[in-house]
Amino acid sequence: MPKRRVVRRKGVGTTRTYHGPRGHRKPGFFVRILQHMPGWAYWVGGGAVVAVYVYFFYYFFVGPFGFRWRALYGDVSYPEGYEIHGIDISHHQGRINWDELKDNGTINHCPIRFVMIKATEGATRTDENFRDNFYQARENGFTRGAYHFYSVHTPAEQQAYHFISTVKLENGDLPPVLDVEHKPKNQTDEQFKNSVLQWLDIVEKHYQVKPIIYTYFKFKTRYLNDPVFDEYPYWIAHYYVDSLEYQGPWKFWQHTDVGRLPGIKGTVDFNIYNGSYYDLRQMTLGSQETIGEKAYRE
Repeated sequence: MPKRRVVRRKGVGTTRTYHGPRGHRKPGFFVRILQHMPGWAYWVGGGAVVAVYVYFFYYFFVGPFGFRWRALYGDVSYPEGYEIHGIDISHHQGRINWDELKDNGTINHCPIRFVMIKATEGATRTDENFRDNFYQARENGFTRGAYHFYSVHTPAEQQAYHFISTVKLENGDLPPVLDVEHKPKNQTDEQFKNSVLQWLDIVEKHYQVKPIIYTYFKFKTRYLNDPVFDEYPYWIAHYYVDSLEYQGPWKFWQHTDVGRLPGIKGTVDFNIYNGSYYDLRQMTLGSQETIGEKAYRE
C-alpha cells in the first residue's frame, strides 16, 4: 500500500491527503467486446465493410455510366422498342466517308434514317463542315436536319437571323433545331425564356414550321418547363439510361455520345425517333404532297 503524505496548499488552512497514483480507467463496453472477439470475426467484419463500400461505389459511380463504359469497350446497349435511329454530327466528326456510312452504317441492326447537322453557333459562327455535311446527307438518302447552338453571349434575334441566312431548308428536311444548353448569368429565368421564345418565333415565321428544341432533361425541367414550350417538338438528351425519366411528350432522344459507325472516325451521338418512319417523314417540310407517297411507306 503506498505511503500517504499530507499536502498543505500555500495560503489555505486546509489539508488534502494524497493516496498515491490512481488506477487505470475501466475499458468501455464495445472495447471489451473487441478485445474478446476471435480472429475470424475481424475478417468477417472487414469483408462486410469492403462489400458495402463496393456496393455504394458501383451504385453512385459505375452504374450511372455503365452504358457509356460498355459502349467505349464495344459492348453497346440500346434502348429497347425503337426502330428509327439517327445521328447528329458537326466538325468534331471530321471528314465523313458517306459511301461507307450509307452502305454499312447500322444502329442496333437498323438502318440510319436521319442525320442532324450542326449549322451555326451564336451570331457569327458557322460550322466548318456544315455545307458539305448538309449536301452529302441528302445526296446519300438520309433525312436531314440542321441545328443552331444557342450562345449566351449574343442576342437571340441576331442568332436567329444568322441561322436563317446560313440554312436553306428544302422540302423533305426536318424542321430547324435550337440546341440550348446554357442560361446567361446576367438574365433572370423569365428573361431567358423570352429570349429563347424570340429565337423560336423568328425562325418559325421564316420557315413556316415550329422548330425543334434540343436540350437535356434537367435543363428543360429547370428553365424550359413553361407550358408554352410544350408546343414545340422536343429532342431530349439523356445519356446512359435504358428508359427516360421525362414524362412529357418527346420526338427524339439522344441516348449516347460514344457511338461508333463505319465511315466516321471517333465517336458520334446516337439518337432514336419516337415513332415510325412514316411519322418521321410526316415531320418534314413539304409533307406528303411534295415528297411522295412512296417515301413514307419505305
